[in-house]
Amino acid sequence: MGDDSEWMKLPIDQKCEHKVWKARLNGYEEALKLFQRIEDEKSPEWGKYLGLMKRFVTDSNAVAQLKGLEAALAFVENAHVAGKTTGEVVSGVVTKVFNQPKARAKELGADICLMYIEIEKAEVVQDELLKGLDNKNPKIVVACIETLRKALSEFGSKIVTLKPVVKILPKQFESREKAVRDEAKLLAVEIYKWIRDALRPPLQNINSVQLKELEEEWVKLPSSPPKQTRFLRSQQDLKAKFEQQQAQGGEPSDGEDEVETVAAVDPYELLEAVEILSKMPKDFYEKIEAKKWQERKEALEAVEALTKNPKLENGDYGDLTRALKKVVGKDANVMLVSMAAKCLAGLATGLRKKFGTYAGQVVPTILEKFKEKKPQVVQALQEAIDAIFLTTTLSNLSEDILSVMDNKNPSIKQQASLFLARSMRHCTQAALPKSVLKPFCAALIKQVNDSAPEVRDAAFEALGTAMKVVGEKAVNPFLTDLDKLKLDKIKESADKVELAGGKKGAGGGGGDKKPAAKAPPSAEVEVCEDLAAGVLPASCLQQLDSANWKERLASMEEFQRAVETMDKAAMPCQALVRMLAKKPGWKETNFQVMQMKLHIVALIAQRGQFSKTSASVVLDGLVDKVGDVKCGGNAKEGLTAIGEACSLPWTAEQVVSMAFAQKNPKNQAETLNWLANAMKEFGFAGINVKGFINNVKTALGATNPAVRTAAITLLGVMYLYMGAPLRMFFEDEKPALLSQIDAEFEKMQGQSPPAPIRFTRKSATEEEADDGEEQEEDEGGRGQDIMDLLPRTDISDKITSDLVSKIEDKNWKIRKEGLDEAAAIISDAKFITPNIGELPLALKGRLGDSNKILVQQTLTILQQLATAMGSGLKQHVKALGIPIITVLGDSKVNVRTAAMTTLQAWVEQTGMKEWLEGEDLSEELRRENPFLRQEVLGWLAEKLPTLRTVPGDLMLCVPLLYTCLEDRNGDVRKKAQDALPTFMMHLGYDKMTKATGKLKPASKDQVLAMLEKARAVMPAKPAAPAKAGGGKGSPPTPPEEPVPPPPSKDKDSNASKKPPSKGKAAAGTVSTHSHTAHWFTHSPTHTLCCCLSPVQGAAAKKPAAKNLKDEEDRSGPIFILTPNAKEQRIKEEKQLKILKWNFMTPRDEYVEQLKTQMSTCFAKWLQDELFHFDFQRHVKAIGVMIERLESEREATIGCLDLILKWFTLRFFDTNTTVLMKVLEYLKLLFAMLNRENYHLTEYEANSFAPYLILKVGESKDGVRKDVRAILTMLCKVYPASKVFPFLMDGTKSKNSKQRAECLEELGCLIEGYGMNVCQPTPAKSLKEIAVHIGDRDTSVRNAALNTVVAVYNVCGDQVYKLIGNLSEKDMSMLEERIKRSAKKAAAAPAKQSATERPQREHPANPNATFLRKPAQEDPNKLNQARQNAQLSESSHPSIPKEFQLDLDMIEMDQSRVCELPDLVQHKLDELLEPIMIPEPKMRSVSPHFDDLHNSTASTINFVISQVASGDINTSIQALAQIDEVLRQEDKAEVMSGHIDQFLIATFMQLRLIYSTHMADDRLDKKDIIKLYSCIIGNMLSLFSMESLAREASMGVLKDLMHGLITLMLDGRVEDIEDGQQLIRSVNLLVIRVLEKSDQTNMISALLVLLQDSLVTTAGPPMFSELVMKCLWRMIRFLPETINSINLDRILLDVHNFMKVFPKEKLKQLKSDVPHRTLKTLLHTLCKLTGAKILDHLSMIENRNESELEAHLRRVVKHSGNLSGFKSDRGNEKTGLRTEDRMSKAKVSDILSEIFKKIGSKENTKEGLTELYEYKQKYTDADLEPFLKNTSQFFQSYVERGLRMIESEREGKARIQTSECLVTCVSNNEELKPAVYYERLKILRQRQGLENTSRQRPPISSLLSSKPSVASSTDMLHSKLSQLKESRELYQQEHNAHSHSPTHAHTRSSSPAANLDDLKKRLERIKSNRQ
Repeated sequence: MGDDSEWMKLPIDQKCEHKVWKARLNGYEEALKLFQRIEDEKSPEWGKYLGLMKRFVTDSNAVAQLKGLEAALAFVENAHVAGKTTGEVVSGVVTKVFNQPKARAKELGADICLMYIEIEKAEVVQDELLKGLDNKNPKIVVACIETLRKALSEFGSKIVTLKPVVKILPKQFESREKAVRDEAKLLAVEIYKWIRDALRPPLQNINSVQLKELEEEWVKLPSSPPKQTRFLRSQQDLKAKFEQQQAQGGEPSDGEDEVETVAAVDPYELLEAVEILSKMPKDFYEKIEAKKWQERKEALEAVEALTKNPKLENGDYGDLTRALKKVVGKDANVMLVSMAAKCLAGLATGLRKKFGTYAGQVVPTILEKFKEKKPQVVQALQEAIDAIFLTTTLSNLSEDILSVMDNKNPSIKQQASLFLARSMRHCTQAALPKSVLKPFCAALIKQVNDSAPEVRDAAFEALGTAMKVVGEKAVNPFLTDLDKLKLDKIKESADKVELAGGKKGAGGGGGDKKPAAKAPPSAEVEVCEDLAAGVLPASCLQQLDSANWKERLASMEEFQRAVETMDKAAMPCQALVRMLAKKPGWKETNFQVMQMKLHIVALIAQRGQFSKTSASVVLDGLVDKVGDVKCGGNAKEGLTAIGEACSLPWTAEQVVSMAFAQKNPKNQAETLNWLANAMKEFGFAGINVKGFINNVKTALGATNPAVRTAAITLLGVMYLYMGAPLRMFFEDEKPALLSQIDAEFEKMQGQSPPAPIRFTRKSATEEEADDGEEQEEDEGGRGQDIMDLLPRTDISDKITSDLVSKIEDKNWKIRKEGLDEAAAIISDAKFITPNIGELPLALKGRLGDSNKILVQQTLTILQQLATAMGSGLKQHVKALGIPIITVLGDSKVNVRTAAMTTLQAWVEQTGMKEWLEGEDLSEELRRENPFLRQEVLGWLAEKLPTLRTVPGDLMLCVPLLYTCLEDRNGDVRKKAQDALPTFMMHLGYDKMTKATGKLKPASKDQVLAMLEKARAVMPAKPAAPAKAGGGKGSPPTPPEEPVPPPPSKDKDSNASKKPPSKGKAAAGTVSTHSHTAHWFTHSPTHTLCCCLSPVQGAAAKKPAAKNLKDEEDRSGPIFILTPNAKEQRIKEEKQLKILKWNFMTPRDEYVEQLKTQMSTCFAKWLQDELFHFDFQRHVKAIGVMIERLESEREATIGCLDLILKWFTLRFFDTNTTVLMKVLEYLKLLFAMLNRENYHLTEYEANSFAPYLILKVGESKDGVRKDVRAILTMLCKVYPASKVFPFLMDGTKSKNSKQRAECLEELGCLIEGYGMNVCQPTPAKSLKEIAVHIGDRDTSVRNAALNTVVAVYNVCGDQVYKLIGNLSEKDMSMLEERIKRSAKKAAAAPAKQSATERPQREHPANPNATFLRKPAQEDPNKLNQARQNAQLSESSHPSIPKEFQLDLDMIEMDQSRVCELPDLVQHKLDELLEPIMIPEPKMRSVSPHFDDLHNSTASTINFVISQVASGDINTSIQALAQIDEVLRQEDKAEVMSGHIDQFLIATFMQLRLIYSTHMADDRLDKKDIIKLYSCIIGNMLSLFSMESLAREASMGVLKDLMHGLITLMLDGRVEDIEDGQQLIRSVNLLVIRVLEKSDQTNMISALLVLLQDSLVTTAGPPMFSELVMKCLWRMIRFLPETINSINLDRILLDVHNFMKVFPKEKLKQLKSDVPHRTLKTLLHTLCKLTGAKILDHLSMIENRNESELEAHLRRVVKHSGNLSGFKSDRGNEKTGLRTEDRMSKAKVSDILSEIFKKIGSKENTKEGLTELYEYKQKYTDADLEPFLKNTSQFFQSYVERGLRMIESEREGKARIQTSECLVTCVSNNEELKPAVYYERLKILRQRQGLENTSRQRPPISSLLSSKPSVASSTDMLHSKLSQLKESRELYQQEHNAHSHSPTHAHTRSSSPAANLDDLKKRLERIKSNRQ
């Protein structure tokens, strides 16, 4: 029991994971109770069990597992977070529960799966169950199938996706296990319930016995569809409905649901697509062209078998379709024709919509082939064309069908009409708009009168079908010319028609009211007389045909009175007009009677229901009188009235044709004049130009000038409406006439058509509704309509197969020729019919051409095609349009631009519908091409808002749109966001939300958030355009008003009575920075605006009702003062009842919480504005807050925490306008708080200050400035010491601007408030600040330095203690800055009174420092202070501050005379007494002092100094910068002069890595490898340039080789990944260094290195071996390099080597290789130079010290017969030591070389030094010959120079003798104070202050015991000091002029500088001033 008691105490979750099963069992039991007890589904308690759920269900102990399953079920049911565990838990159930023997366990497992489905995780569960079907254990398979069946039975086929289940079903029927087969059968039965026969095709291949069994089961099932009985959490409304039905007992069948369920699954969807293109016979295309019909048959049989597959994989079927089309069209063998037709039918059925692309090419051929009589062929063709129709739309095929409707062959006409009838059955009303129906009806009406009965019958059937689909009302207007018999026959056909899918037609019977109103055309005169008699007085009728004109006139007057008083409904118009036409009718001879008659016609037309039939009775008479002088006016009045009654387009067509059927030119001219006028009055809408354009042409050719003039006037009016296209009709007219037409057009140029004043009455009444659509088409496509009227050329015969093969040729030049030809054909034809033969496929191929020029040419041709073809282009959208979209994915911008232009040109002609239908567009978006995606989405975002309706297929693009929202490419994401609202406006929010179901959870949340945003800015659908001539409503909104986008509620948008109709006013004003800016569609065609704000509302003079109310609301207070509300909020946050205001970016829950809190304290309208998605509302709201700031002070303070929180949210917006407004308010707010003496609470500051500090790093200066100002004000209302930590946090930001500004601000705080602001402690804060001195960003470094200087100004030297240890480089920068700040402070005029706090300046240059207080500290105490800081002992007396004058400054400043004070006399001698001087750091004077003004040099120096940095990243960056320079040959020479310095820095870094980094386990070794790679890369670049490589000096090469060899031997590197590779690179580098360096230096370096390695045995034994290998390599080069080598130096090095290692000592070494190496070297040299080698021992002082000479003589003697190479060495610079056997020639050579140097500007110093050394060596040397030809000045210059060098050397010599300084090979040289002391003496002496003459010390004492090799470290020291000075100069150019030697020396001497020297300088300054 002891054990039990242990686990009994554990918490539940730990028990559940315990290793003892009892403990787990107990845990599960308690967990179950707990889960049932927790009421809050979002309780944090659930989170503890998330990771344990899988263990609950997979417990190894069966008893515990059962309990675990129960607990898991409770968890899934109740926990909000359960969904996260779905995958792992269901997979656990499948593998570990379904195989259990206990039924209860399986039952629970299945329940858990179903519960997961209930909580919306159906997909994951289904995936896991389907995976389970692959398990080898049949128990698991059975349980999975059973669970799937249960899920389907309970949740239904909408939630359980059937496609994947049906896919795996056949496999289960093949299982060996009976249990699996039986379960599969049950599942099949369950699936059949839901989808019925759709299940048959997928199961057709299972065993026939099984299929039979299934059939039997299926028959038993009830016919009513099943119902969903269990519901998802999101379907609670359905659940309630279902329960209610259950409660009522009966199940009222819900018709809609049934339909939906049945239609839910399409069998096609359940099928797997088969790929057939690759399975086609390889020789198919050869065989199909074969001459033998049997071979062609074989080819077709193979394809037919493949096309029988019910579903085909998408692919390029263009070639196959073309081949089949050719067989159908051209093959003589009818059997093959029907086979090919079957193949086409199979393709169309298997590909469905994807075949639409090819439909346009095949249909004309099939229609033509219907001339074939054989029934089997006809049937095959019918099947094919029907299958093809289902892949496209009727409007796409309309052109093809219409083109064969007037074919001579009756079979073709009949079959075309029958096809039309069959097709229409599949159409809906929407698919048959008037624009499609009208031309079909016109063609069919012709066929109704055809001589062939079968053609007539087919036409009746087609018209009947049309009537059934769209209703009688829609068709009747097109059937007015048919007599009653025919109409009845059509109606009869309509009643017989069965529509596809049993849909109800829109029409049918019962629609004949209208025809009844119009009496049949054959209404007999008797009937008319009876009707007329009923409404007219008898006398009137009797006198109508009286012979007396007066009686006739009286009759007319009565007639007129009767008409005027008659009721409109009762007026029998047709009867009345027939009475008027009764004899004498229109032949009336009396003009008065005639005038009356015409007037009555007008009256009847105006007052009655005047039909076209009535019109046709009178029109002839009216036209006849139009030209009459007296009656013409009345005739025109009548015509106009008829135009109003029957529409102008119809009337105009009738009238013009009648006028031109007569011969009377007067009538013709007046008719045209009337028409011109009528057009202006009625507007141009709907006018069929085609109807009378030919008559106008006739008129233009008339002999009568009046007719011509009238025609031209009419054209002028038409031009107003049609514009330029009108001219195209007349281009072939005579030039004279054309110029008249042009002149008329010219007059009209710039005029706009007048607003219509008359309207067709019909449109105002009952036809309003159904005309809408047509009207829209007319409006939208007016330009196209005009284009449609143009005569078009059929160019299909010119598109020959030769041209097509040219376009597809392999040679691009021939392809280009083909394209040129095609372009020429199109441009010649101007306007073409849609039939362009094979051209589309050929051009499609060129859009993917590898030659981009051809792609662009093809795009140009397609643009040309668009203009030429007009709206006929629609049928080519699938074949040619979609490939244009593919081109949008091209990587070249110009190609993409061309493609977009083409696309826009096409859409202009075709409209958008064709593009959005089918899957093509979504397939394009599926391509993962960022260019394509952003172009297409941008295009859709522009086009969708202009559409009123879109095809449902747009939904297919939504999943891809969601993918694009998360695309890795930013532009794609932005375009997708822009497109989101435009998709939503058509598809609706709900559909789009539903579509997110398949996304991953993380993506789903993100997309839903975007959908919410998009919903807010969703544009309204464009309103239906105004009626023809009805104007466009009000004028557009003036663009000056920025209009906010709409709210989501429609009623608001309707409240605005002034929608900007075509306004571009919207998007234009929206700043792109706004976070909502994405959501604006910049579409010119409609605006997203409504609901103007109050200010704009007034301006826009909107109806004021709603707005006035708002205005009243807004006059009240904006903040509500609730006592203690703020305290309550603080309390809640402390108790964690609400979220603490602390985030990286604000999440929705924070915003919601703030909204809730604000609702009690803010005016409702203000809160709405503050949380509006449009940034302009924010700006307005802040404006109001600014206005009320003073008047509502108390309330503002009461809500201060909320106000500040809201402003923190604005800091995360990217919109600058808002940000500037925010900062403006904050400045005013803090000023007000300061005046009120308010102090921020900690709660307020914590939720505001950190976010304000984020903005201090903003890139815009204005913003930063404001934020700094606010920070300053913040310190007045909140303690600075508490602001300090916020700023410290700000310095940790990644944003360098923010770091810099925060550091500057810290400096200000310290300056203003002293050291007490530094929290938690000054030391801690300063250490953190000092870290930034090493920052990689200049501005941050400067800011950090300034801040530390500010501290220095406050607390002096203590700063060094506070900042702790800094790196060498950082410390030197700091010292420099402090020194300068002290100088500046000294220079600053002493105006600044002590009481004033020093104000901070904001200088422009980045190195800005503070204005300092006058110097009271001594900058020269620096070294001392550092010592103090380190040693904490102040034993050194401080230097008196009287000497703290900046002489450089004063010397330069010649401008003003200043009174110098008397200097205090001091005892100066004490200064010279030996005192303990602090050890200074060595700084030698830079030799290149003058070169350093050059900024490039100082930049390079700085970068090189960073190479040796201790920070790996800094070093890598510096190396990268140098590498960039080295890689560009033109830039590489700037490195010249810096090579040694760079190499020193490099091997110092190598040492650092070797000794420090490699040993540091915290560092990532990858970083070290990276650093090594950079170093080696740089070296390789450097040593590949010989000119630079040769600059490396011997000492540096020695150290470099040491570093590289050490690296090669470092075992630690080999162990790192990529280490081997690294070592190989080093190997390569060593070889490169050996080859490219100066050979003399290299050999010397290797010799010295070998000597060192043999002396110190501590190194690795391999080291010396590798050095020797290098030497051997050098020896191998000697024959080539001997002439360029300085033998004297090499022999000197060999001599030194042999001195240390005599022969005996060498032989004692373990290996004899060193001995052999040396011998080989000497032997090779002797062999190459012969006896002359003995002349090269000039540099060796004492030859007897080594055996070198003896050895050489021996070798020379042996090889006496070897001829020596002449070595020409005029370029020797060194051999300058005592030498006896020096030939005179050589002497003169050396001296002339030296004098050359002295004469050159650059090398003067070097020359003088060499001359001095030469004179030292050869005291008797005669310089006279060289000096005698030079000027006196030069001679004295040389003497003076030599004297200077002598005095310098003396000084050095003294030091060296007195201190016995020994220069070691590689030890760092340290200068003791004595050195400075000596230097001081020399300086005194030089200035004539000390005249003691001294003996020159012997030269030998200058040489140390060992020949010294200048170690590169010494050079490094000098370089570093150079660097410091260069930086100083770089930053302080004004000091650059005073470079006297004195100055230089003072600079580098010790603090105890030469006082006499100072005195002298002061004297000099005094005298200058006087």
